[in-house]
Amino acid sequence: MSCARDLLEIVDGRVQTRNVRPEESQMAQLITAHVQVRPEATAVQDEHGASLTWQALDTRVNRWIDLLRGYDLEPHSRVAVLAGNRTPALEILLACLHSGLIVVPINVQLTPPEVGHVLRDCGCQVVLADEQRAATAREAVGLASIRPRLAAVFGHRPLAGLEAVEPLLEVARADEPASQSSGAVMLYTGGSTGHPKGVVNRLFIPSAPIGHIEAMLARMRRALDIPTEGTALLVGPWYHAAPFMFSLLPWLSGCRLLVHQRFDAARTLHTIDAEQVATTHLVPTHLVRLLRLPPEIRSNFRGTSLHRVWHGGGPCPVEVKRQMIDWWGPVLWEYYGATEGGLAAVIDPQSWLQRPGSVGRAVPPDGFLVISPDRTPVPAGGEGTIYLRRDPERDFEYHNAPEQTAAAHLGPGVFTYGDTGHLDEDGYLYLTGRVGDSIISGGVNIYPSEVEGILQEHPAVRDAVVFGITDDEYGQQAVAFVELDPAVPQDGRTTEILDQFCRRRLAGYKVPRAYRFVRAIPRESTGKTRRHLLREQWLSGTASPSRRA
Repeated sequence: MSCARDLLEIVDGRVQTRNVRPEESQMAQLITAHVQVRPEATAVQDEHGASLTWQALDTRVNRWIDLLRGYDLEPHSRVAVLAGNRTPALEILLACLHSGLIVVPINVQLTPPEVGHVLRDCGCQVVLADEQRAATAREAVGLASIRPRLAAVFGHRPLAGLEAVEPLLEVARADEPASQSSGAVMLYTGGSTGHPKGVVNRLFIPSAPIGHIEAMLARMRRALDIPTEGTALLVGPWYHAAPFMFSLLPWLSGCRLLVHQRFDAARTLHTIDAEQVATTHLVPTHLVRLLRLPPEIRSNFRGTSLHRVWHGGGPCPVEVKRQMIDWWGPVLWEYYGATEGGLAAVIDPQSWLQRPGSVGRAVPPDGFLVISPDRTPVPAGGEGTIYLRRDPERDFEYHNAPEQTAAAHLGPGVFTYGDTGHLDEDGYLYLTGRVGDSIISGGVNIYPSEVEGILQEHPAVRDAVVFGITDDEYGQQAVAFVELDPAVPQDGRTTEILDQFCRRRLAGYKVPRAYRFVRAIPRESTGKTRRHLLREQWLSGTASPSRRA
């Protein structure tokens, strides 16, 4: 690098900038140092039996690069991957990051038409899928009316009309590829109320020198105190921004990466102790389920290896987090961020205990603005839409969606993730909900996240979602979908018990006027609620209330 860079570091619980010399951020390859120092150490292993040393990972990535180059892909070409948490998906990721290509991870919960939209929208030249999603990928390619240069499935056998990728890799070159350059990642977000949107941000710069990625990783590693040894655990979907980054960072810093297909509370506890996990990423739903484990399982957990546990993805109920800190100690660090702009705020456990409910202060040099519906700034303590202000060179846009890009911005470098909340006098941010989710009942605002947090504190409740329905008298009334814990006995008075529980903790106008008990709250694996499905149930009459006050 030819100029000094600003790195970030934690000072007294805050993220600060530090100027470093150019030579500190130089490195030719992303995993070369680990291959040279610990070639036979395990780099990554998943639940499908795949386990690679750093040397073997390097060889696999080299083969992927050679394979992809064999299709004469132009710089910035898109490589779409429809796969769960699998080692081959991570190999493809590294191959793209070393070869100027843009990897497009696709949510495995999407339907074939939704996947087809992503394939068509991103203009992909390569489509790769795991065995479980081969048929979906094949159908989606047809629906998208595209002709990718390569459409392949993991493994040794063709499946659903897709070519088998392993025979292709076996004849690809394993030596170090020449002319490596920075690739990028384009994640798709949303889709719960419309088509998924591709996010183009400035975190990765396609075709930049490969050292750009290492410099970026160094800044984030220093900012977030990412461990450079030990074990990182991936339990969230790799195709979502937070699990992706909080796994990629420790992995490329030198940690062994354990890859679980999905989160399981008891298994996660066992894995942390048995594998001496140093860092992982969780969402509030995970924390609730950990706290609901039987006492004998919780009491056996030691957690002595944990260095830092990151959590975000939505507001965490105050009592849930307080109980987790009491149990796990001061290792839970919360962040506020989104796919569009990445990390926006951080709060350490000590600061959180002083300001329960906050998600932290803006990461310098960024700042927050709270904007009213008439698009004017709101003073400290006032509610409004949260906007992040940063250097326009680090702005984002939605791919092929200029109107939606404009709707998220007040101006260049001033944009919103779509959340509402307020700032205190010291600049600490508190979230209250999502734009459009607020319930106005009798002229008074009700914030669903507050009511949901109270409901989730009740031992009989595993999960809950609150939203507003039209009411002739009050304009709107709050209603709740509730997922009960099957391990907790019910006596037929659950509705009355929950109503009394809420009334002891909430003002009367905030208490849900109707409850609907469901087998499971529909959520993404990141914890995001699929609210549109619940609204559709209610409006269609398939979710009639169990009580109306």
